[in-house]
Amino acid sequence: MRVKKEKVYFARDLRRNQTNSELIMWKILRNRKFTGLKFRRQYLIDGYIIDFYCSKLKLAIEIDGLIHLKKIKEDKLRQKDLEDKGIKFIRFTNKDIEFDLDNVLGKLHNFIQQINFPSP
Repeated sequence: MRVKKEKVYFARDLRRNQTNSELIMWKILRNRKFTGLKFRRQYLIDGYIIDFYCSKLKLAIEIDGLIHLKKIKEDKLRQKDLEDKGIKFIRFTNKDIEFDLDNVLGKLHNFIQQINFPSP
């Protein structure tokens, strides 16, 4: 699927103008600091922009702010479409990142462990 230039420019703009929560997560995820995995930010997949993406695990991390309250149905459809392509999702809120980061990182670590070592 060919991505429109507008989406590429929009993703680039999102990388330049991150929210506070995205900045916090990017400091943790960048340069393989978290579990040694490579993450990309504001990554395009089939025309959708994912906040953080690990291609090795096909894992999308989404951080939901106030804007997402207005786009719940759209977000669900987008997530389902990408899950149908084998991408796994985990979501956190801005509030989670800013006020309960240790819990967020624990949940993310456990989620990654489940992907790497699924139960029989």
